[in-house]
Order: sequence, then structure tokens, then C-alpha cells
Amino acid sequence: MVAARFISRAGGEAAFFVGIWGKAAYEFGATLGQQAFLMASLGIFSLVGSALAGVLIDRYDPRRVLMFAELFFVPATLALVFPDNIGQMTATIVFAATATGAVMTAVASLPPFLTNDPAHLQRINAVVEAGASAAFVAGPALGAFIVRYWTLDWIFVLDAATSIVAVALVAGVGLRSGFRQKERLPAFKEMRDGLAYAWASPPLRLYLGVFAAMWVSFGAFGALEPLFYRDILRTGPQALGWVNTVFGGGVVAGSMTLGRLPQRFVCARAAVVGAAGSGLGAILYTGTADIRIVVAGAVYWGIVLGAMFTMVRTLIQLSTPDQLVGRVMGTTNVSSQVGELLPLSFVPALAGLAGIQPVLVGSGVCLIIFALATYREGAHIDRLRACEPRDCASLEIADEPFTPSP
Repeated sequence: MVAARFISRAGGEAAFFVGIWGKAAYEFGATLGQQAFLMASLGIFSLVGSALAGVLIDRYDPRRVLMFAELFFVPATLALVFPDNIGQMTATIVFAATATGAVMTAVASLPPFLTNDPAHLQRINAVVEAGASAAFVAGPALGAFIVRYWTLDWIFVLDAATSIVAVALVAGVGLRSGFRQKERLPAFKEMRDGLAYAWASPPLRLYLGVFAAMWVSFGAFGALEPLFYRDILRTGPQALGWVNTVFGGGVVAGSMTLGRLPQRFVCARAAVVGAAGSGLGAILYTGTADIRIVVAGAVYWGIVLGAMFTMVRTLIQLSTPDQLVGRVMGTTNVSSQVGELLPLSFVPALAGLAGIQPVLVGSGVCLIIFALATYREGAHIDRLRACEPRDCASLEIADEPFTPSP
């Protein structure tokens, strides 16, 4: 599972950062508006894929959905070889985006189908997240190597090949027994029930809120981080690449560290404190013009985010009945993707008024304020033992969201 995740995501990161961005900017000469529309198409259809995959996972299982999504992704990414202009690229990318969203939801839903032991689940999430984070570092470097010796289009061939390898690896993964077949309802009703359950359950609502808040803070960097390096640090793109590589290494370290923590530390209060730690990381990373402090901040922030992504995902899985895992994890991905896209609608204008650095620092401050405001709720959820494993097999889709007993 870890090998499949690393290989598939390495190809995906190479295709995204070097293939898609490179083709749009350098081959097609995309304007700022065209680039934004391309990214919006990618984000919107990824949301669609996440939502659809959630329903399919609960009808079948995440392994089958993951395999079919990866297979669908093969022609979808190969199709990106053929566009001759940015308009064709934007239209073609919707298929790859939909498949990507489905893959992300299936991967996030798979660990609870492998074990029902909370400590083992925590370790599985940790190593899978570490593999994905390592691919975040390796993928762009691999894409740059291909461009140097071949052409941009060969990156999409690599991306397709890595998906095929991932399917072969996932086919050998065995699922735990004990899942109950449920009556199938209309797809839209199933999707709506999953969304309603996720946001009505107090523990899940907190975890989804923490996840979304972290991605809103992180999303501000999508529009401003390159400008921070250019205008504040006065460095070139090489520094941006190297520091983000260091950041990715921190994410890997954070994921692995979380996997070694005792399970009692994986709780709602820790998630809220971790969100505050992430806000502090954003401040350390952008609160200075000294590149040495920026690098140190990148390492710290990466470690915190690596641990946090793994922790919150584990908490969500532990709080979700088996028959709702797909739709709840789909809701999680949709919430994080919306959170990441939302700042793009106002952050550039805000930076024009207040400045790049104050906005980036402010994103960290806002996350700390959010964490302080929700700490009491986290403590309450911990008192209700929301982080303890519970037998939810008797619950049906139409049941009201439950609150754990103290």
C-alpha cells in the first residue's frame, strides 16, 4: 500500500508541478487568468471525483474503487499529451482531475478497511502519509529530470505508468473481514446522508473544521508564496524549490513521528493544539526576511503538518462507522480542497492592500485564534471518549448522528 501510494503520487506530482504547469506556462504561454481558470477546473472536478468516490466506496470497497480510479486515470493523463492550446488543456484536464479526486478519497478510506485496531490504524496512516510526502519531494525532481533529457509530454507517460504499477500493487492488498452489506439507496441520497452525518456528528465536525482551517491557512500560500520569495526574500526560484524540498522532508518526519506516538496522544485536544502549532509554523516561515530562519521554519512547519494530517485523518476514521467511511472521507477531501481554493478568491486583493508578508503571517495568526476558540470543544470531546474505538456496526444510514457516552 505504501509503495503504491509513493509510486502513484510521485508520477502525479511530476505531472502536476512540471507537466501541467510547464505545458500551460511555457508551451501555451498562459496568462494569469488562463492559469487560474485551469487550476479552478482542476480543483472543481477533483471535488466531483471525491464526492462520487465516497458513494462508490461505501457501496463496494476502497480497494476496488482505487484500482478502477487509477485505471481510469491512465487514459485521462495520456490525453494531456494532445492539447495544442490552453483552452484544449483546460477542457481535457477535467478527466484527470475527476480521477485524481477519486484516488485521493479511496486512499484515505482504505486504512480502516485494513484494521480495526486504533494503534495499528494510526501506524498505517503514518506510513502511508510518509510515502505520499516523500513522493511530494521526489516527483517534481523526477519531472525536472525528464524535461531535461526528453520533453514535457513524456511526464504524462510516466504518470500513466506509475498508475498501472500502483494497481498491480494494490491488487495484492487484503481487506479485513466483518463488513456488513447495506441496502443501496439513490446515489444522491447516499451522498447527502454522508455529508449530513459528517457535519452533524460533534467529533467529526471538529476534526473536519480543523482540517479545513489548516487548508485555508495553507491555501493562502498558493497565491503568495512565490511572490514572498521574489519580493521579500529577494531570491530566485531555486531557493523556492530547495526550501520546499526541505519542507517535504519535514512532512515525512512528522508523519513517521506520529506513527510512533502512544495512542493516548491522538485525541481531539492534540488536534487543536497541532492546529495552533501549524499557525505558528506559518508565522515562523514568513515572519522574517532571513532565509536561514525561513528554512528552520519550513522544517518545523513540515513536521507539524505531517503529524497533523495523519492525526486528524486517523481521528476521523475512528469516529466513522464502517458503512460511512467512504462518504465521510470524501467529505473530508472536499472540505480540504474547498479550504485550499477559497483563499485564492480574496488573498491576492488583500495582499495588494496590506502587503504579502502581513497576509501570510496573518494566515497563521487566524489559525491560532481558531485553535484557541475550539480548544474547549476538543476537551469536551475527549471527555466523551470520542477518540476511543466504538462498535458502530448496528448503525444504519438513516440513524441520527450519535454522541459517545462519557
